[in-house]
This record gives sequence, structure tokens and C-alpha cells, in this order.
Amino acid sequence: MDVRQIAPRPNWREIAEAAGFKFHTMYGEPYWNESRAYRFTIREIEDDIEDPATELHALCMDVAGRIVESEELMGRMGIPEAHWDYVRDSWNEGSPMLYGRMDLAYDGQGPAKLLEYNADTPTSFYESTAFQWQWLEDQIAAGVLPSTADQFNGAFEALSERFRQLFEPNETVWFTSMPDNDEDYGTVEALAWAAKEGGLNPLYLTLDKLGVTEDGRFCDAEGHPIRYLFKLYPWENMLREPFADNLATSGTTFFEPAWKSLLSNKAILPMLWRFHAGHPNLLPAWFEDEAAAHPQDFAQGMVIKPIFSREGASVRILDATGAEIAGSKDRAYDQWPKVCQAYRPLPVFDGRRPVIGAWIIGETCVGMGLREDPSLITQDLSQFIPHYIEG
Repeated sequence: MDVRQIAPRPNWREIAEAAGFKFHTMYGEPYWNESRAYRFTIREIEDDIEDPATELHALCMDVAGRIVESEELMGRMGIPEAHWDYVRDSWNEGSPMLYGRMDLAYDGQGPAKLLEYNADTPTSFYESTAFQWQWLEDQIAAGVLPSTADQFNGAFEALSERFRQLFEPNETVWFTSMPDNDEDYGTVEALAWAAKEGGLNPLYLTLDKLGVTEDGRFCDAEGHPIRYLFKLYPWENMLREPFADNLATSGTTFFEPAWKSLLSNKAILPMLWRFHAGHPNLLPAWFEDEAAAHPQDFAQGMVIKPIFSREGASVRILDATGAEIAGSKDRAYDQWPKVCQAYRPLPVFDGRRPVIGAWIIGETCVGMGLREDPSLITQDLSQFIPHYIEG
């Protein structure tokens, strides 16, 4: 694994706009950055990322099955008690999942380490799949990359097949996201295209257009009941909305399912360590009230994370002495319970720190994307950097 400085395509912005990649620049800064690219070997991809991420997902599924059987463990997850049965039933009924993204720390040397699992509402799917692949093809055609260059990029095709497996042909599936958010819409649009490729009829509406009928069913703006709904809206919020009491009896099948509230929750990190301590791809993690009893696990420092958080908000990093060496300025999630995870510094390439996002479709890791940030905490100003495989 290394990083290469690569000449960007002269017209990449025009290509992005034409492809509908409207959020290639955010907050006045480039989000997509193709002036550099990460290079991997096929061994690194298969042995250090693909297989371990698939195994980590299996561990998460094992732990989810344990959590739903224990009131003590369910109580640790921050899920409103009134909806424990709804979450538990979605697991016991085998409600199917579509996708998720594991964030991994990896430097090409030791085993990749799980930082967290974005198992409910992961974004960056479009840039990880379609746009990243187009970059590879264009750069090969231009002679910038060798003709043998490849990419770990099978998530779109795998998701299309996943839709085909789960639904009857031509079934209507609704997709929804927050209004006026180009990044969220870009993710949902890519998922809808995968559904269309899988033989389904995808329809879109913004979250504010969703309604509830008098008999408690979710409906579109015209009052038509919604049978299948993909929502880019986190379960920790849904279970606290006024309509939460309608979820179990609504007749709507949600993607992701309610049991994903267990995996997308950073409380899964100490749960994983509780049942699979010592696994080579896990970092020691404990709930905040347990951490003091395990100082040996934090000899290199700790990362304090709220169980619910987005884009690094409310995250703090302490060194081995307990001094804070980094902290997010966004404190929007301070009110939630915290977990403490052993500090694993991200690798540094030319002053920037990459995080690998490994895509899980169904039960298997099938692709990846990289974001990098100059700071110790990967936040909302991080950039997406393409990758390729050589050798």
C-alpha cells in the first residue's frame, strides 16, 4: 500500500457534473481528489481487507444474536425500551439487509483494525462504485495507469444481484433521504440505480413527503401505502420520532431493517470485544464506565466516542497519559453514552491519514473506497481518494 501523485483528468469536473456527481465539491473544498491515488497489491486486498471485513461482519451478526436475547445487553445499546421487541422481532424474523460500510485502519503492514461499522445509513456509495471505476477506465485509456490496473469495486453489481434475490421482478421499492442534501441524494440515487439494474421499479421521495395514514401505514405524498422503503435516516432517530409507535404495525418493510440499529451503533464495539476479545481485526473497547478497570488495553491512548455520532462529531482522542490530543469541534452528540476504544493511529501518507471504507453487501465484502483527512479525526471535510490494484 502506498500513495501515488497522479495527474487529474483535465475535465474531471465536467465529467462529474455530467454524471450527476453534484457533491464533488463541498463546503467550498474539493471532496473528490484524483490528484493522488492509493495503490494496493491483490494480496493486500484479498488477505488484509476483503476476507477480514467479511469475517468482521460475521462476528457482528453473532453478537447481534446475543444482544437481542439479553435485556442487560439491549439496555446498553441506547435503544428506547419501548421498541426492544420491534428490534428483536426484526432479527428473529430474519428481516434482510442490503449493505453497510466498515471503516478500517490499515497501513499495508499489520492487520486492518475495525474503527466502526456504518451499517445503517452509509454514504459514499456512488463515488466508491460508479465514479471511481470511471476514473480507473479513463486513466488506463490515457496511459496514466497500466493496462493491467484493477480496482476492488464490485459493490454496485453485488447490490443489484442482492435486490434481484430479495424481490420479485418489477416490485416497487421507495427510496428516501433528507431534502436539499446532494450527498445523501447521490447515495440514494446510486442505490436506486442498483435496484433498477436488479429488475425493480425504484421511486424516490424526500423524507418530508412521507406520511402516515389514519390506520397507521406509511404512505407517499398521494396517500399510496409504501410496502418497501429504503430510508437514509438513522434508526436511532426513527425510534424517537412521533411515528415510532406505528413502525411495528405499519406493514412497511424497511431497509435497512431495525436490527441494524445494533450494528450501526458504536456500542457494538465493546460488545464485539466482550465476546471476541483478542481477534486480530478488533481494537479493545469498553463502555466508558468499564474502561478504568482495563488500563492495559489503553496503553497507547484511547478514543472516546458517543454511541451515536456522525462524521467524527463529539469524538475525543487521549494519549497514554490521559491528555487530549484531538477533539471534534462539533459537539452535537455529547449527550449520548460513550464508549472507549484503544487508540490506533491512522497511517500518514504525505501528511494525510486514510480510512478504508469496506463495503459489505449481504454477508460479503465486495469493494472499498478511501477517505483521508489531515487531522487525527476523520471529519466532514475529509476527501475521497481513488485507489487501484497493481502487481
